[in-house]
Amino acid sequence: MPAALPLFPLGTLVFPGGRLPLRVFEQRYLDMVKRAIADDTPFGICAIREGKEVGAPAVPYAVGTRVRIVEWDMPQTGIFHIETEGLDRFVIRSTHTEASGLLIGQVESVSIEAPTAIPEEYELAAEVLEHIVGEYGDARFPPPHAFDDAVWVGYRLSEVLPLSLSIRQNLLEMNDPATRLRILVEILKKHMN
Repeated sequence: MPAALPLFPLGTLVFPGGRLPLRVFEQRYLDMVKRAIADDTPFGICAIREGKEVGAPAVPYAVGTRVRIVEWDMPQTGIFHIETEGLDRFVIRSTHTEASGLLIGQVESVSIEAPTAIPEEYELAAEVLEHIVGEYGDARFPPPHAFDDAVWVGYRLSEVLPLSLSIRQNLLEMNDPATRLRILVEILKKHMN
């Protein structure tokens, strides 16, 4: 059955297991973040299909990621700095807008992709990701790392490579880790030539 989930449409997205820092200042999202912190409840991050981050509620893509707040700070009144962690993917079945302008989705979880060995022909993806994680460190990529898991490698590369939002969204919506890696390896090879 679909469950109600507050939605935060953004010009970016996060994958399960990934981290996304956010600066929150709009009242509707400040209220949402306060509730999420107080009740230790998740909310949904989804990429914007139509509209803008600020102002009238944007139209999100149908698939997003449920997140939880892992760190927060309020450096000044009216501005939250939060660090979110992606939990699982969901699909939006319907939405309604609260009086505050907050978008609430009726969402269903998308099945979690089981850890999968990386096909030999796509090992380049893991090698490139190991290099990136080595450069940026555990602060950007908190352990545990799973360089032998096609799902984890595909999610992390999808987050860090310079991809358009529509390509990232397509990669998020896929349920096939090998296909996701094949696309990412093709993109990597194009950039290496």
